[in-house]
This record gives sequence, C-alpha cells and structure tokens, in this order.
Amino acid sequence: MRSAEQILREARTIAVVGASRDRSKTAHAVPLQIQLHGWRIVPVNPFADQIFGERAYRRLADIPFPVDLVNVFRPSADATQVVKDALAIGAPAIWLQQDIYSPAGRTLAEAAGVDFLENTCIAVVRAVHALSAPRSPAADPG
Repeated sequence: MRSAEQILREARTIAVVGASRDRSKTAHAVPLQIQLHGWRIVPVNPFADQIFGERAYRRLADIPFPVDLVNVFRPSADATQVVKDALAIGAPAIWLQQDIYSPAGRTLAEAAGVDFLENTCIAVVRAVHALSAPRSPAADPG
C-alpha cells in the first residue's frame, strides 16, 4: 500500500465522486484547490453537466478514460458502493475524504490490491507535503 503522499504524488487524473457545484461546500472547495495545483479533476455528479470547467459524468463507469485516483465525497453509507464502482473501472487508488469510512470498502480494495485511504483530506495531504501535480512525460523538455 502506498502512502497518501505517494498516491497523490503519482496521480495525474482524479475522479471526484460527489463533486459539488455549490462553492460553499467542501466537495467543491477541496477538489478546486487540487485542480488549481495542477491535477486534472473529473467530477462525478449525476446532477451536473460541468464543474470546475470540466465535463461532469453521471457515474464512474461513464468516464471514457483511465483515472489514477477516485476521491470520494459521499456519505459513509454510500462509500462501499463507490468502492465497488471504482474497482469496476480499474482505479488503482481510492481515497475517502475526512469523516468518511467504509470497513467493507477497505476489505474489497485490499482484496483487489488497490490502495485505500479513509478519513483523510486530500487537500491537507497536498498542503502538508507542498505537492503539485506531476508533470506529464509529454510535457518534459527532455
């Protein structure tokens, strides 16, 4: 299992399940901060067409490209299903935000060999380690 810092350091594209259009909510402010530090945020919200200037998808299965991390802003009661959905799309890491827990989701992720974090704020980890998104190999001047 990679540490929170390693997961974030290695991720480029982050699907955010429960991303909110409401600027007053943590589910908007946190992903926006991560986007402002260079990560591609892919919002997953069945009630939005666009958030953070990115197309919003109704569900993880609708995203037509791979993601490096699934970040979850849904109640703990919904988290196990989100973990199942993340495993179904082959996500290599699942991150439940602060105050979100899923013992069953942890068991599923660990059995699949997928990195799993819960009750951890991605923005705090980014700030503590002063991280920015990794540069794409295509962007390296070489």
